[in-house]
Amino acid sequence: MSTTTSTPLPGLQDLWRALRSPFIVLGLGLVVLGTVFSAEAAAAYRVWMDSTAYSHCLFVLPIALYLAWERRAEILAEPVVPWPWVALAALPISAAWLVAERLGIMEGRQLMAISLVELLFLGVLGWRMALALSAPLLYLYFLVPFGAFITPVLQHWTAIFTEIGLTVLDIPHETDGYLIDVPGGRFFIAEACAGLRFLIASIAFGVLYACLMYRSPWRRIGFILASIVVPIVANWFRALGIVVLGYLLGSAEAAAADHIIYGWVFFSAVTLLLIVCGLPFRQDGVVTAQPPTTVPPPPPMRLAPAAVLAVGLGIIGPLVAGAFDRAGQFQAVAPQFAWTAPYGCVARKTEPGPQPGSERVQFACPAGTFLATAQVFSPRTTWSQIGAARLRLTNEQKAEDISTGRLDMPGWSYVIAAGTPGGSYMTASALWSDGAPVQGGFPMRIKLARQSILGNGSPVLLLSVGVQTPHAAIRPDEELQIKQALTSFLQIQYSLVREVARLSR
Repeated sequence: MSTTTSTPLPGLQDLWRALRSPFIVLGLGLVVLGTVFSAEAAAAYRVWMDSTAYSHCLFVLPIALYLAWERRAEILAEPVVPWPWVALAALPISAAWLVAERLGIMEGRQLMAISLVELLFLGVLGWRMALALSAPLLYLYFLVPFGAFITPVLQHWTAIFTEIGLTVLDIPHETDGYLIDVPGGRFFIAEACAGLRFLIASIAFGVLYACLMYRSPWRRIGFILASIVVPIVANWFRALGIVVLGYLLGSAEAAAADHIIYGWVFFSAVTLLLIVCGLPFRQDGVVTAQPPTTVPPPPPMRLAPAAVLAVGLGIIGPLVAGAFDRAGQFQAVAPQFAWTAPYGCVARKTEPGPQPGSERVQFACPAGTFLATAQVFSPRTTWSQIGAARLRLTNEQKAEDISTGRLDMPGWSYVIAAGTPGGSYMTASALWSDGAPVQGGFPMRIKLARQSILGNGSPVLLLSVGVQTPHAAIRPDEELQIKQALTSFLQIQYSLVREVARLSR
């Protein structure tokens, strides 16, 4: 990269001398926000470490710092003019955080927390310097591990494209949802094959590349759009190629072996192609460094009101949520349900569950050791608490691959968590409220949010039955056997169902 400058670029000492007051005020504000929203930061970090789709988030902060450093001349050319009244926007942001917290949407909470950080910078520095910092500041949104909700859509599109491709290529096949049968074997378009991990990484890279290589907003938008569309289409061809390869080789297992590794190689080639196609339009050749502003920044006491107002209004949401939680404190009692052991199964022991108000029982069955768990939640419990308990029971956070489905039992669904440190798990779970099994969809989240605020409603009960296998992945025949065993186990729990229905009213 060749750079022509009219004045020497400033160094770290120049930045500190010119922006010492804003650095101090912003640092204190970030410490307060980091403390108040530590749960959001911790949840994001767990996702970064546990999910390959978001491991790139570990590099977002260093990249944002580099983008700010690269623009240091433009930043110092703008004066610091605090804009305290913009901090009033923290009120709707805090309200949105509260709504997301009551609905149990962690991504929403994290997005609002980052938005408060953006608002803090805008209020303390003013709109002119914040505009010069817009690229690194907006890049911080990639710290939030969002996008998992589009996985079913990506799965659906991939399955449709694969079916159309097989038809065009005149390859005999049968499809049933995400299952595709060809003469070489059976393929399943799993969540890991939806292409989310490639899509998220491609967007993060596309934004970085556009910020570094282009200055025209239209060229930046065009490249970012390409970094969204290209990986989606590329994933369609990848899935189709694996199925076609299985048909040609006559072995689905051989074609699917190490398909994740091959996928990364394939998408690395696609990313390289994007870079090559974007190079002819680059605009990073000549940058004229602007002289730093001669207006000294205001002292910390002049900047503090903007920071205090932004932080103070921003933490109203967590304070209100804490008040709701204290008002709804609930001393949960272990249910002590009478689980019925099916024929051939032996109840080993009953013990308190991992959370207050929970109980678990081990059963030694021919299909493996079943772990049955029951937990009672307060009527003022939010979905985030129930969802966290469910994740712990299903071991989803530790899994490399997740697949879900429904059992032939009202209200019961199952999760297969493959590739965990302890092997693989199949866990069936169900929720009861108002005396009947309920689904954990958005209407249930709204109901729980309303109950948590108003204080009325019925307790929620979470039941689960899981089995662990030592294999890295559950074989199809083993999956069918465990599914049948789980269904048989649940079908004879007559007294349990009556007791759960009574307690959940």
